[in-house]
Amino acid sequence: MTQPLPALSPLAAPAAPRGGTEAAQRRAAEAFEAQVLGALLQPMFETLATDGPFGGGNAEAQWRPMLVEQFGRAMAKAGGVGLGAAVLAEMQRLQAEAQAGPQVGSQLGPQAPAGGSGR
Repeated sequence: MTQPLPALSPLAAPAAPRGGTEAAQRRAAEAFEAQVLGALLQPMFETLATDGPFGGGNAEAQWRPMLVEQFGRAMAKAGGVGLGAAVLAEMQRLQAEAQAGPQVGSQLGPQAPAGGSGR
């Protein structure tokens, strides 16, 4: 039987981002979304046939990941799927929390009963 993981304390929480302008945070969030979208698109492009008159070979294998990366960047720049906005909101929340000072227990939420799940 496995042991349950210990509860996270406020001291074990990841460090809040240090400073940074809103524009820098927006660029970081968009870059993150572009990377995620590229990773999601990669398997789709690996299944495409490459036997056309201008397809296949080592050159295509070499350039295809870069093409997929650019598709991810273009999708993120055009609005993406909302992941960048969620990441930006979380970055701003963490920064505001860090500027307000530490508040013990603020991220833990409601505590579970000590006796287990109650089942």
